[in-house]
Amino acid sequence: MADTPFYITTAISYPNGRPHIGHAYEAIAADVIARYHRLAGRPVRFQTGTDEHGLKMARKAAEQGLAPRQLADEMSSYFREMCDRLNVSYDRFIRTSEPDHHRASQALWQAMAANGDLYLDRYEGWYSVRDEAFYDETELVTGEGGEKLSPQGTPVEWTVEESWFFRLSKYEGQLLELLKQPGFLEPASRRNEMIAFVEQGLRDLSVSRTSFNWGVKVPGSDGHVMYVWVDALTNYLTGLGYPDETELMARFWPASLHLIGKDIVRFHTIYWPAFLMSAGLPLPQKVFGHGFLLNRGQKESKSLGNVTDPLALAERFGVDALRYFLIREVAFGQDGSYSPEAIVQRANGELGNAFGNLAQRTLGFIAKNLDGRLPKRGAESAADLALLDAVARATESEMPEAFAALALQQAVEAWLQAVFACNAYIDAEAPWTLRKTDPARMESVLATLCIAIGRLAMAISPVIPASSTRLLDMLGVPEAARSLGGIAADWYSDLTGSGHVIAPPTPLFPRLELAPEEA
Repeated sequence: MADTPFYITTAISYPNGRPHIGHAYEAIAADVIARYHRLAGRPVRFQTGTDEHGLKMARKAAEQGLAPRQLADEMSSYFREMCDRLNVSYDRFIRTSEPDHHRASQALWQAMAANGDLYLDRYEGWYSVRDEAFYDETELVTGEGGEKLSPQGTPVEWTVEESWFFRLSKYEGQLLELLKQPGFLEPASRRNEMIAFVEQGLRDLSVSRTSFNWGVKVPGSDGHVMYVWVDALTNYLTGLGYPDETELMARFWPASLHLIGKDIVRFHTIYWPAFLMSAGLPLPQKVFGHGFLLNRGQKESKSLGNVTDPLALAERFGVDALRYFLIREVAFGQDGSYSPEAIVQRANGELGNAFGNLAQRTLGFIAKNLDGRLPKRGAESAADLALLDAVARATESEMPEAFAALALQQAVEAWLQAVFACNAYIDAEAPWTLRKTDPARMESVLATLCIAIGRLAMAISPVIPASSTRLLDMLGVPEAARSLGGIAADWYSDLTGSGHVIAPPTPLFPRLELAPEEA
C-alpha cells in the first residue's frame, strides 16, 4: 500500500467565467486526499487544469470580441491562481489548448478508429451548449415557459450537422458490468443512476462538430473538431505523456481516482471507460461524484446574484479556515451549504478555541516556565497513556481509514475528538498547579501534550497545511519525522536530548468576527 502509486485528478474546469466556490471545493478536497496519500508514503501524482475548447468558449469569446485563445489564456490564469492561493499542491496544471494535449487527443482518436469504433454520419438532435452535452428527447424537461430544457435545467437547441459517431452501443454490456463492480463509482446513489441509464439502452455518440472550429482537429477529416468531452477526458492521459510510453504512464496509469462533480458522472463512467476500452487502455480504478456546495441552501447562479468568489472568502477568513470548513462541514458526496456565519463558527469554535488554544496555552506555558526548553518525559501515568492511546487511535487508525475511504468529514471528526481529549486532559492535570507542587510531574504532563499536539498537527496537515506546518515548526519537529509513521517515532526524545528550545508561540487562528452585512 505504502509504495503503490496514487494518481488523482479533478475535473478540468470550464473557464468561460471566473472560478466559483464549487471549483474551490473540488480542488481543496482533491488536495486533501493527495496530501493524505503523500503522508502515508505513497508516490502521488495530482492533476488539475482547464477545459478550454468547445462551442461555449467560442461563443463567449465572440460576445467579448476576443479570439477563443485570448479568452482561454485570460480565464485559465484565474483558475491557476485559485489553486495556488488555496494551497492546492497539484503536480500538473493542464490546459487543453496545449500542443501535447492535441497530440494525445488525436492519438486516442486514432486508436478508437483503428478498432473500428468511429463512423461518419449525420447528427440531428438536442444539444445543450452550457452542458456541452447531447440529450435524448426522453431526457428533456419542460421549463416554466414551456421551453425544452436539459435534465440540468439548461437551454437546449436542435442541432443538425455531419458528425463522426462513436460506437457506444457496442460497449453497453461491458459498461454495465463495470458499473456493477463494487468501488468503481461512488457514492452508491450515483452508481445506481448510471446503471439505470445504461439499462435503458445506449445509442452511438456524436463525437465531432463542424459548426465551429475551436477545438482539437479530427485527424484526416477536414472541417471536423472533436466533441469537447473527447478531448477533455483525454487530459488525464496527456498529463502522463500519452501516447508515448513514458515513465509516468507506466507508473501512474490507470488513474486511482477521478474526483468530479455529480453532474458530470455520465461522461466519466460511461463515455470515458468506453473510449478507453476501444483504445485498449486500462480503466480508472475509481470515480467519485461529489455533491454541490450551496450558498445558504441555494444553488449559486448569476441571476440570483449569489455567486461567491472563493478567493474573496479566503482573503476574508483565511485559507486554512476556509479549507477546514469545507471539509468539516460537508459530508463528502452529499450536497452541502455554506455561509459566513457558519465559517466563523467552525473556525472560532474548533480551530481557534479547541486546537489553537490547546497549542497556545501549552507552548506558552513552556515558554514562560521552562524558558522554551522542551519538557522531559517522566514515568507515564495512566492518564498520560490513555491520552496518547486516544491520540494514536485517532491519528494512526481512525483518520487514515476515513481518508482512504473518502470519508473526509469523518476523518476531521476523529481528529477533533482527540483534540477535545487533550483539552480535557490539560484541565484535569492542571500543570499550572503542578508547577508549585510537583515540577517533575508538570514536565511529564507538558511532554505528553507536546507529543499529542505534534501528532495531531501532522494528522490534520492535509486539511490545514499552512497552520500545521507553523505549529510543527514551533515544536521543532524535523522534516524527516513529518509522516503518518514518522510522527509517532523518536522525534521528541531526540529533541529533548539535544536541549532543543521551542520557538516562541504565536496564535495559529486569530479570532474571526462577522461584519454586520454578513450576519
